[in-house]
Amino acid sequence: MAGRLTMARKKSPGTAGSKAASATVVRRVPMREFSRSLPMSLLRAREAVMRHFRPSLRNHGLTEQQWRILRALASIDAIEVTELAQVAFLLGPSLSRIVRDLEARHLIERRVAKADLRRGVVSISAKGLKLIEAVAPSSEAIYDAITRRYGARKLAELQDMLGALEASLSEFASGWRRRVSAKFALMLLMDA
Repeated sequence: MAGRLTMARKKSPGTAGSKAASATVVRRVPMREFSRSLPMSLLRAREAVMRHFRPSLRNHGLTEQQWRILRALASIDAIEVTELAQVAFLLGPSLSRIVRDLEARHLIERRVAKADLRRGVVSISAKGLKLIEAVAPSSEAIYDAITRRYGARKLAELQDMLGALEASLSEFASGWRRRVSAKFALMLLMDA
């Protein structure tokens, strides 16, 4: 049956050696197959891509998350730490640890925001930019190899489709939050 997930296979109760004992019972749930779930497909594709980049990053003493932060900072002058967490898709506690490490290595610079002394602003340092320049040739060579293998047109279409998916789901989530907020506000008014 399409759209169903096989959760577990278990031997049927019965006597050893009987046909009933060797038959398998399949428990199913009303969901698509695990391997066909969108999050798993995206994770597998991400892993297939990152498998090629990790050795180069390791050779330069970087983790994937550190590289994401440096890449994000290389394209802007400065950014608030909370905004950087959103841009780099990192949770606050992880970002704090990574920023501390990159700052200790003098790859980024951190200062207090002038408008709000409680907020931190980070930017890439000259040493960080030199590291980006050192990693760039191998990174671009990997991109070229992926492009040759998968196809430039297909890769561009994939990136367009992923962007459209992200935008569509952002609109969906935004509309859902508005509906939930309106429903919650109505419930509060009814209780008043």
